[in-house]
Amino acid sequence: MPKNHPKIEILELDTKAREELQQRVLASSLCREDANTVVTALESLNYLEAIIREKAFSIGRLNKLVFGSSTEKTDAVLGDSANSDSPGSSDESRSDDDRSDDDRSDDDRSDANDADPSTDDGPSDETASPSPRGHGRNGVDAYTGAERIATPLESLQPGDPCPDCAKGKVYAMPPAVFLRFTGQAPVAAEIHECERVRCNLCGAIFTASPPEGIRKQREYDITVPVIVALLKYGSGLPFNRLEGLQGNFGIPLPASNQWHLVDDAAKPLQVILEELKRQAALGDIVYNDDTTAKILDWMGKRAAKNAFREETDEIVFNKDGSQRCGMYTTGIVSTSEDRQIALFFTGRRHAGENLDRLLGLRSDELARPIQMCDPLSQNMPDELKAIVANCLAHGRRQFVDVVEAFPDEVKHVLQALKKVYKNDATARKDKLSPEARLRFHQAESGPIMKELKQWMEGQIKDRLVESNSGLGKAISYMTTRWEKFTLFLREPGAPLDNNICERALKKAILHRKNSYFYKTLNGAHVGDLFMSLIYTCQLCQVNAFDYLTELLRHADKLAASPQSWMPWNYRQALAGATQSGTATA
Repeated sequence: MPKNHPKIEILELDTKAREELQQRVLASSLCREDANTVVTALESLNYLEAIIREKAFSIGRLNKLVFGSSTEKTDAVLGDSANSDSPGSSDESRSDDDRSDDDRSDDDRSDANDADPSTDDGPSDETASPSPRGHGRNGVDAYTGAERIATPLESLQPGDPCPDCAKGKVYAMPPAVFLRFTGQAPVAAEIHECERVRCNLCGAIFTASPPEGIRKQREYDITVPVIVALLKYGSGLPFNRLEGLQGNFGIPLPASNQWHLVDDAAKPLQVILEELKRQAALGDIVYNDDTTAKILDWMGKRAAKNAFREETDEIVFNKDGSQRCGMYTTGIVSTSEDRQIALFFTGRRHAGENLDRLLGLRSDELARPIQMCDPLSQNMPDELKAIVANCLAHGRRQFVDVVEAFPDEVKHVLQALKKVYKNDATARKDKLSPEARLRFHQAESGPIMKELKQWMEGQIKDRLVESNSGLGKAISYMTTRWEKFTLFLREPGAPLDNNICERALKKAILHRKNSYFYKTLNGAHVGDLFMSLIYTCQLCQVNAFDYLTELLRHADKLAASPQSWMPWNYRQALAGATQSGTATA
């Protein structure tokens, strides 16, 4: 549009006004040809508007892809949040994978937890009202890694007379708590200056002994590669950015040094990764999905130059016999009643192929696990070794995409699915066993899903919806996969969606957004190892820094018995190692 072009006023006409305008044009003094031209233009406008309405879901999806989607909860999609049952009543069925990769957050934020006033960030005040939900403050118990410094009350001890009334006796209470925060570099450094003297006659040099534990002039503590790995593979901070951050603190830590540190640390940890794979293969439910990845050695001119370096194990062929060129990071989360394990695999293989190799470690005597994934062929293993369930959130997304064109029909579907997700939330809150949860869903969610299927089939059968329309395609997507979408009504423990795996993949996506690529296949394997250990710790609510540090400190014991050093039992192994060391001493 030219720079000085006058602003165009947008004129909105409803169908009745447009038809009346057409009649006036035909009855006007315009020649028949001009009148027909104007009428045809109005009809074209009407048709274009209908097409735009029909395709609004595609435009909306493109808009979300470019600018991101804040939420797809039912109340937000339908625009009736004022009529929701309660502030927390909207379902959480949105699939994290349905957002664009660039829109995924680096962590999974949830509403702030209520903190008890007696454990808040300071002395308790019995007259103060409880902090409201979402106040953003953590209780003292949340600071598990903080150093605790006890300050005794020197003037009084429990049992002493009260200084005020001189009649009663004082007794012990929980301590008043004050939190003090300090800033520091991620990697700190110490300079030990050992005094030296030299004989002026014979030239002999005498040097003070360094503190215990310091064996050479430049040495990295075992905690350094751990913190670098946590920042790089857990929080997405590239080596170069950490190098700049360290420089601002006056403690240089070159990116090349960081890589060598984490590469060396990964070697003794390989045994724990293999044990994680073995135990993950024994899980009751396995979730899998993948996202794209980049390995520089496999791209562009480097690919031709380093073709001979690509390991035979990583040369993968498609079904048509062509050599695969794509690169992917697969996320697999294996769950059982008492633990959750996350695994990452970067290379040529799709999610289904990586899951196939993992389930190859599973004993044939065990029952088939439940596999949860979205309905893409690349998520399916070559040999079906699991009971397959499909992500209900992906089916729901098909309707969310056409809400602009079919608001009433989409509302009916989303409200039905909302009730199902609320039932599942109730089952989790009540901590129902898999069998009890199945009975609960069959009683409460079964009728809802049955009615929903009948409604969708009726929409097509009664020709209320065109089968090739946006809503028709969404209905077809759901009904053709109905058995896999509703496995939770037939199998104990079957999940509703694949969101736990989508959240795990955020680790890989965050790394890709910030570091863009891995340089070599070995670099990708190191990243997979640390992401697997870090996110497994997160799922098990274990301090990842403490866990990785203790693994490296006890590398010899880890190599001898890796099953004793898993995130959920390493504390017992550590206690045993400490007692053994004390006895030996």
